[in-house]
Amino acid sequence: MTRRLAQLIPGLLLYGIADAFMIRAAVGVDPWTVFAQGLSAQTGVGIGALTIIVGALVLLLWLPLRQKPGIGTLLNILLVGPGIELGLWLLPTPEALWLRIVFFAIGLVLLAVASGIYIGAHLGPGPRDGLMTGIHLRFGTPIWIGRTAVEVTVLLIGWWLGGNVGVGTVAFAVLIGPLCSITLPLFAGRAIRSPRTVTTTQPASPADEQMHSA
Repeated sequence: MTRRLAQLIPGLLLYGIADAFMIRAAVGVDPWTVFAQGLSAQTGVGIGALTIIVGALVLLLWLPLRQKPGIGTLLNILLVGPGIELGLWLLPTPEALWLRIVFFAIGLVLLAVASGIYIGAHLGPGPRDGLMTGIHLRFGTPIWIGRTAVEVTVLLIGWWLGGNVGVGTVAFAVLIGPLCSITLPLFAGRAIRSPRTVTTTQPASPADEQMHSA
């Protein structure tokens, strides 16, 4: 467990920092961050704090879906938001378009790496991922239909509220899957050793744990 937590916690913080890179790039972000940006524009509450609040509210939707959170689920809610705020505090806002594109590319790659790190700890999916799998298990809806329906809905609401939708949003949708297919095997299949036992974890199933957000 100590080994898993030592992988999970930095992975979640890095995920938030990766999000901050893409937010600073201002060329479009993933659907859930668009939603948080829209809420932030309307309420004045920071994106990091709203990421925590939205994650907690999404977790409540697990109850009728009969999903059970793991410690990784709870830490996902608590740590991705602070990671975003830390990244926004550390990173400048680039003005040149080429530098904004570089920021977005860095954020996208870091997010894929962070996904591999925290999912590879096998301590529970994030609240948004659990919502997708819960819909699938409860209603028999194909994963891709449930995920698309939920993410298109939050994207449209976030855009209507003032979130940043752009070419980066499309790039995220197209590239995050292939990038995670590279990073997930790097971390999800490593052996987790203890003094008494050796357990080899298997790569996460895309249907159960594939990641976009905090």
